[in-house]
Amino acid sequence: MTLSSAADAIRAHAARATPGTVLTGLIGAGIGPSLSPPLHEAEADRLGLELVYARFDLDEHDIQGVAVGPLLAEAREAGYRGLNITHPCKQVVLQHLDELSPDAAALAAVNTVVFEGDRAVGHNTDWSGFTRGLRTGLPGVDLGAVVVLGAGGAGAAVAHGLLTAGAGRVEVFDLDAGRAAELAGALAGRFGAGRASAGTDLEAAIGAADGLVHATPTGMAAHPGLPLPAGLLRPDLWVAEVVYRPLETELVRTARALGARVLDGGRMAVFQAAEAFALFTGARPDAGRMLRHFTDLTRTPPLERQPADVLD
Repeated sequence: MTLSSAADAIRAHAARATPGTVLTGLIGAGIGPSLSPPLHEAEADRLGLELVYARFDLDEHDIQGVAVGPLLAEAREAGYRGLNITHPCKQVVLQHLDELSPDAAALAAVNTVVFEGDRAVGHNTDWSGFTRGLRTGLPGVDLGAVVVLGAGGAGAAVAHGLLTAGAGRVEVFDLDAGRAAELAGALAGRFGAGRASAGTDLEAAIGAADGLVHATPTGMAAHPGLPLPAGLLRPDLWVAEVVYRPLETELVRTARALGARVLDGGRMAVFQAAEAFALFTGARPDAGRMLRHFTDLTRTPPLERQPADVLD
């Protein structure tokens, strides 16, 4: 398989659509388990819209993330309204866009591209999806001090979302200390000195924190386990998860058993999808309905690989 085979798939998908159909899709690696297609297509159907959403998996075509540029060009030429972008393309895609939304520019990461005439505009709905999920799933939690585990794309999005929502201080931890320091520096530059830092002592940070957000692959079907020692959790520490396959990770299960307030990864996954849907169609989806549909979809056993829609 080659780049040309992926381009052929994009064109074939468009050729099968009826006139007036909103053409959308997802480009990324390992996206076979993604729940985005049924979420988008079912909501469109309920709104009376013709929409099709396809997966274009880089792994299936044996191509690298740098292929996202030519694939975007093919999709625009074929009449697509837009595409979701995930690992490993969220940063690579930046150089192939004509414009960025303010949040995408701040995060230097794009998960949604909308074609507006001959222009490709990049957006980031991960951070707002997390923030909306936190607000509705854990209303009223104390945001004074929050620890974020993971400084990748998901960690950057949730840290940005936390500070936008008014968190007093965010402390970032990552196995790559340099990456944590880089993210903390960028956050401090946007939100003010002292609002973000790279952590060095996880036990002390958790002990002083009001909340914990987990944004690493640990807990996925292929990477089971806890991302931190269970003894660091406590009943008055709220816990938010980004992983959503399985929906009840070991972290969610352990924190809940302690009596802590817990947010699973489902709301972030659904709300980022709802925002992308609105960008693609101009219609406002019923996010509550999408969340109920998502819950039904996740009752099936988790697949071997985590969908990459959020994590990268």
